[in-house]
Amino acid sequence: MPSFTKSAIKVSFIKLLNKKPLNKITVKEIVEDCGINRNSFYYHFNDVPSLIEEIFIEEAEKLVQNRSDDGSLYESLIAAIDFALKNRTAVLHIYNSANREIFERYLNRVSYSAVSGFINTVETAADINEDDREAIVMYYKCQLVGFVIDWLGSGMKYDLCIKLKRICELFDGSMETAIERCSKK
Repeated sequence: MPSFTKSAIKVSFIKLLNKKPLNKITVKEIVEDCGINRNSFYYHFNDVPSLIEEIFIEEAEKLVQNRSDDGSLYESLIAAIDFALKNRTAVLHIYNSANREIFERYLNRVSYSAVSGFINTVETAADINEDDREAIVMYYKCQLVGFVIDWLGSGMKYDLCIKLKRICELFDGSMETAIERCSKK
């Protein structure tokens, strides 16, 4: 039964967060929404930030576990930002709160996973040393994080999927070129 209660708390919190800013959500509202008492909330979570942290850790784990190594870079990037796309208002509320760093840690982790998963699909990547591989992954991870931060900073006013698709088209082959340069050393 505890896992059901924990899931109910998370669902209620995301539902409330999609309706109003984080600083306007109380533990009392969360427990009333899911029909439990305050003690049940505190049995599972220390506070609202620990609840947010767990939600993002779980989302990151889902991406890592479900990552496919046979997709395109675009598909990998979209998978990395899937939670933000599905929960735009909630993510924007977290981004604009004092708990922004929780989302940024999540974003860095899933972006790293998406890019490193994609680089594994590039045949010639197996021939490069670990330091060069890490440098390439870090470069593309930082690019993705920057795109998402820019999107969030704009209030999510443009379609990030369209922008990422065009960026992938424009820079198609750039990762392979970097990998080729590494293997020529």
